[in-house]
Amino acid sequence: MSKQVEEALQALGARLRGFRKDAGFASGRAFARATAWQESKVSRIENGKQRPSEDDLRVWCETTCQGEQLGDLVAIVRHVDELWLEWRRQLRTGVEKRQRQAIPVYARTKVFRIWHPTLIWGTLQTAEYAAEVFRQGVSYYEIPNDAEAAVAKRLERQQYLYQGDRIFNVLLGEQALYTNFGGPEVMKGQLDRLLAVMRLPRLSLGVVPKSARTFIWPGNAFSMFDSRLVLVETYSAELSVTQPREIELYTKAFALLKQSAVYGTTVRDLISTAIQHFDQMPTDQESAPCNP
Repeated sequence: MSKQVEEALQALGARLRGFRKDAGFASGRAFARATAWQESKVSRIENGKQRPSEDDLRVWCETTCQGEQLGDLVAIVRHVDELWLEWRRQLRTGVEKRQRQAIPVYARTKVFRIWHPTLIWGTLQTAEYAAEVFRQGVSYYEIPNDAEAAVAKRLERQQYLYQGDRIFNVLLGEQALYTNFGGPEVMKGQLDRLLAVMRLPRLSLGVVPKSARTFIWPGNAFSMFDSRLVLVETYSAELSVTQPREIELYTKAFALLKQSAVYGTTVRDLISTAIQHFDQMPTDQESAPCNP
């Protein structure tokens, strides 16, 4: 959970605890009896471990005679909700819209810091690799299939690799070279693409080898846009980080990850080894059983 979300829930819980005590409930157990809740629920809410629902807040305010505070508390909970953007809500019309929304962010950014431990960063993807990524997303989230349009928008972002004076600092985990999207031929094409873009003057491509000593746990993939926005992707949500104190933590994390990375010729060797791996892997057609 984002520290910003955690702090907001802790502050809300402390406020609710104050209401409970002011109303004469000396313990969470006494309050739980009055509301017919589990005592553990009261404890989790007061300690910021559980987000209270709007109905929970209504019961809390009624039980503690703080009805005039309900509107303010509901606004706080809704703000917490906004800190997490549910993928299903973002993607309800498909994946193309999300790709289109990213383009203005890229246009404004001067310095990119990208960490992807298990797959190739979107702006470096080939059309075939991106298509498989989007196909999996469409299937997983059970949303309209507009993968072809999404691929076009993702490829449109690549113009910024060649325009202006933008700096791209990209770190990949070695696993990203092997996570198989689309089969051997797609992967070999994608890895060839990495070898090509490595020559771009404003792109720094590092790889964290699988056996490299780490100075921070790998964590989730994240993308930093200057020092004003970090996007963190999970299976259920995309977290937008804008608080300077939190952005500093991601800046520090990127620097620590970078200490484990290799560059230049070593990266080319790692990519070439991955290409050889997929060269030796049978294609889907070759591995399929023969028809009788």
